Amino acid sequence: MKNIPVVDLVGAGPGDPGLITLKGAESIRKANVIIYDRLAHPAHLNLARTDAELIYCGKQADRHTLTQDEINALIVDRALNGLKVCRLKGGDPFVFGRGGEEADFCRQNGVDFRIIPGVTSAIAAPAYAGIPVTHRDAASSFAVITGHERDDSGESGTRVAGQSEGRRNWANIANAADTLIFLMGVENLDVICTKLMEHGKSPDTPVALVRWGTWDDQETLVTSLSHAVNDVRSAAFKAPAVTVVGEVVNLREKLRWFDNRPLTGKRVIVTRAREQASQLTDMLREQGAIPIEYPVIQTRPLANLTHLSNALANLDQYRWVIFSSGRAVEVFVDQMLELGMDSRALANVKIAVVGVSTAETVKSKLNVIPDFIPSRFIAETVISEWPQKDMSATKVLIPRAQSARDFIPESLEEMGAVVDIVSVYETVKDHGNRDLILDMLTKGKIDYLTFTSSSTVTNFIESIGPDNIHLLNDLTIVSLGPITAETARNAGLTTQIVAEEYSIPGLVQEISDHAKNEEQS
Repeated sequence: MKNIPVVDLVGAGPGDPGLITLKGAESIRKANVIIYDRLAHPAHLNLARTDAELIYCGKQADRHTLTQDEINALIVDRALNGLKVCRLKGGDPFVFGRGGEEADFCRQNGVDFRIIPGVTSAIAAPAYAGIPVTHRDAASSFAVITGHERDDSGESGTRVAGQSEGRRNWANIANAADTLIFLMGVENLDVICTKLMEHGKSPDTPVALVRWGTWDDQETLVTSLSHAVNDVRSAAFKAPAVTVVGEVVNLREKLRWFDNRPLTGKRVIVTRAREQASQLTDMLREQGAIPIEYPVIQTRPLANLTHLSNALANLDQYRWVIFSSGRAVEVFVDQMLELGMDSRALANVKIAVVGVSTAETVKSKLNVIPDFIPSRFIAETVISEWPQKDMSATKVLIPRAQSARDFIPESLEEMGAVVDIVSVYETVKDHGNRDLILDMLTKGKIDYLTFTSSSTVTNFIESIGPDNIHLLNDLTIVSLGPITAETARNAGLTTQIVAEEYSIPGLVQEISDHAKNEEQS
């Protein structure tokens, strides 16, 4: 039986990366080729195979990367060459997403397809603005309408040029439902408002435009039919936006939730290593911030882990293993597995960690609960609260970064311990999009700059250049712990926030509290 090529037409959802379906995410992971548009969130591409071909075919009202005919041909060409194709479309592929046309073209050319629906922006964008499209007291129905109809037959399937606007019966549209939702209608807003009022809608009918709905930088403008055009023009409110017409708009006042969080709209630079940034980025985003990842360091296991292997081979000789970072835990565990070992080898060893996040890594990687976590996550507190007072001849293993403070091992040796320091990973410089960061700093578009270690401070300054330090004067600098703050101070920076709880949740809480206080003052 001959295999028929299959294309997945996948709805990526409205923007928030978490709103893609499980089936949609699975399709991205398995695809050889991903053909994606402008409204699919870039984070979705992080799910792709490293060898996947990524093809951008975004379209805007005034310019196209590829025409629809070219996109159709591209999909079929890749599929007929035996590749798994994921056609990733913002929202839902069958809600003004041209999915029907692409499916039809596949079928005509011997290519089968699967439709994987997505969350449509018609419902999600208003929901994120605190506007339900239906409500028992305000609306029992809603209609989704395209904001514009193209007359170009080449871009409108089989319709004849000039025919499209005739399909729009404004008398029916104006009275189609309690809530009217227009997609892709910002450029045509004047016509929409005029036609609706001409056909019976009150000029005072509430209207909301939700721009980049569910994305980090979502904006909402509330107005009325008679004032919408002027208000949009005055606010320079641009596409893409969903327009909601109806009494449900008034519910935003009490149901607003997404854009009134503590850090809503605040841009925060995250300088952590790329492999460590996700937790901080996710937690900032949950508070409404717009995280801007600019990793200035990266961590990687040492090429030669012979010393670690030797220590693991004699693990039963150690009384304590001390982890000061989650990365050290990861390399330690990976090497254990490489040697055919698992957590049972730690049965007679106590584990100390510096920090809650490191403790969580120990729990998840080793399925072991640490024996000691200091109250403050700095080296000095580790020693002052160390649980074993008599350390005479006690062997301690410290897997750590190649370059790290020696306070803990030196202090333990003064207490009589025999300490083996094993370097397991190195921290190296990693400069991201420097020009973008400098441009945002120059234009005053950054609110917070976070430093999670001394190396992030020194590498960030080196990255932007000492001559540009003055660009940091008007933003809030946040340091994780006093040691990092001291490094920043020695570099000539003023740290406004020092997270005394040496953890990412503590850091985010400090930023949120600062933002609340700023708003109240």
